[in-house]
Amino acid sequence: MRILVVEDDPDLSRQLKTSLSDAGYAVDHAADGEEGHYLGENEPYDAVVLDLGLPKMDGVSVLEQWRRGGITTPVLILTARGAWSEKVSGFDAGADDYLTKPFHTEELLARLRALLRRAAGHSAPALSCGALRLDPRAARASVNGEPLRLTSLEYRLLHYLMMHQGRVISRTELVEHLYDQDFDRDSNTIEVFVGRLRKKIGQDRIETVRGLGYRLAPLHGEATEA
Repeated sequence: MRILVVEDDPDLSRQLKTSLSDAGYAVDHAADGEEGHYLGENEPYDAVVLDLGLPKMDGVSVLEQWRRGGITTPVLILTARGAWSEKVSGFDAGADDYLTKPFHTEELLARLRALLRRAAGHSAPALSCGALRLDPRAARASVNGEPLRLTSLEYRLLHYLMMHQGRVISRTELVEHLYDQDFDRDSNTIEVFVGRLRKKIGQDRIETVRGLGYRLAPLHGEATEA
């Protein structure tokens, strides 16, 4: 899962990037509204953390332009402004949730998890696919109750597949949602990570749909996600 942080405060930006990366997300950062608008318009993010008080282009204007352009990515706005009217402006521009600075990082992570769940059509805080279970709160996964030892990229891959289980996902889409913009992207490496993940969760859980991509589904006889 890939997150864009649009925040001009260097210290808060570093804190957010570290916390989000530790939670298992690929993170891109923009330090002003113009760069944030460009990235949000041209890169496929799963969610955006957007400050309202930005240089060059304010956050409400950024959000309004995204929504007018048909970009539906979930957006969590950050604001140091206490006035209720600022929050209303953010929601009216198309925001999905907000936090007022200062805030606890744990609350931001919880709100992001909720946005991502809703966007993917999930209601439960943990994801399951048969005997396979992933808990985004702890960034952990298990099969039949046995914990899985996953690298950060393996975890991101599994998380994305489980968020969209049952759907065929192309290698291009996986590359776009697993790596940040500074990563040397190569769609061929996806095959390597899928192969490694299969060895850990079971070879038959990830189906290769020739010419189209990959699909995660329960094994035959396993219950589907509730």
